[in-house]
Amino acid sequence: MATISSLASHPNPNPNPNLNLISPMLQPYLEQQQERLHPDTPPDDGGSSYDAAPDAEDRDSSAAPNNNPAALSPNPNPSPIKLLHLSFNQDYGCFATGNDRGFRIYNCDPFREIFRRDFDGNGGGVGSVEMLFRCNILALVGGGDSPQYPLNKVMIWDDHQSRCIGELSFRSEVRGVRLRRDRIIVVLEQKIFVYNFADLKLLHQIETIANPKGLCAVSQVAGSFVLVCPGLQKGQVRVEHYASKRTKFIMAHDSRIACFTLSQDGNLLATASSKGTLVRIYNTHDGSLLQEVRRGADRAEIYSVAFSPTAQWLAVSSDKGTVHVFSLKVNSGNVVSERSNSPPDTNPSAVTPGSSLSFMKGVLPKYFSSEWSVAQFRLPEGYQYIVAFGHQKNTVVILGLDGSFYRCKFEPGSGGEMTQLEYHNFLKPEEAF
Repeated sequence: MATISSLASHPNPNPNPNLNLISPMLQPYLEQQQERLHPDTPPDDGGSSYDAAPDAEDRDSSAAPNNNPAALSPNPNPSPIKLLHLSFNQDYGCFATGNDRGFRIYNCDPFREIFRRDFDGNGGGVGSVEMLFRCNILALVGGGDSPQYPLNKVMIWDDHQSRCIGELSFRSEVRGVRLRRDRIIVVLEQKIFVYNFADLKLLHQIETIANPKGLCAVSQVAGSFVLVCPGLQKGQVRVEHYASKRTKFIMAHDSRIACFTLSQDGNLLATASSKGTLVRIYNTHDGSLLQEVRRGADRAEIYSVAFSPTAQWLAVSSDKGTVHVFSLKVNSGNVVSERSNSPPDTNPSAVTPGSSLSFMKGVLPKYFSSEWSVAQFRLPEGYQYIVAFGHQKNTVVILGLDGSFYRCKFEPGSGGEMTQLEYHNFLKPEEAF
């Protein structure tokens, strides 16, 4: 069983890190974030720039000189970079990439690389980069053939100081990290640890079924902390409502869980199984099934699922090289008071509300009564893509492990292909800042 070790050289059976290393340095930043960052404040219509945000701490290369001896100067003939990780920040305004040399931060709209950190020495590989909105604190985990850090450690990196200011050490590899302004969540193969961000006090431990993908989702609205993770059974998800101290188990699918996501307020949960044909939307408070949408008829591996900020739309990417956008008929702000009388995984011939074939309920196979996407965007197959909604109306942002960046627009009601607005390959030298 994976347990946390202290920062000393010997394992500590008490799963608490050395608190003295990080809390005096981290506390000022956390207080600043609480006072100045508001996740529910919409961005300006023109998009948001990472270095222009209140907590950017001069992270743009033009404002922050690189005085870190661990960083390399640009190589005039660099070897190809191997991408190891892609992730959006909490408001989808930026994204982070981990590679075999370090990590880089990009702004989505307008697209541009705004920061990079290449590590010198024999290591350099960063397999996970978790941003904390737009501030200078990041969580890093080593990765690749030559990892910069041990795979069983989460390093708390302060880019204002250009160094790690703390670490969390475990007895097995870290599978994922999630950040809130008040919490750090670390995902291991069969366990999840929840810490208080200010002093790294361990608050909760959760046992899960085998979770090699590090599946975990957390809400981001202040005052409401909802965490979703795999349960202890195949197809089951566990929902933790920390404000009300309630735990809810949802049997979401018959097959194993492949992907899930939460709405920003934590009221809605979207899940996909290893079959990859259906995506189900649940009320996290009572576990009721609110809606079911169909990606396709054949099996697929779902790579990512994302709610729009208002939970009006849902985007899904898969190994079929297609991104789908679905229209949602649920109101995230009202699901607490709404209750569904239809339990999940029952009455398989039931027609989803709003289907044009609802008059044939109980007659046609479920495939014909499914809700289909309102827009699609086709991508080159063979690469993993993740998707999120852009800050401009009816736009999606798609990132690929081949270095591709797409920004697309969809027209509700058209039922057709999305319009590509922008494309970049952020691995090419000409795309560098």
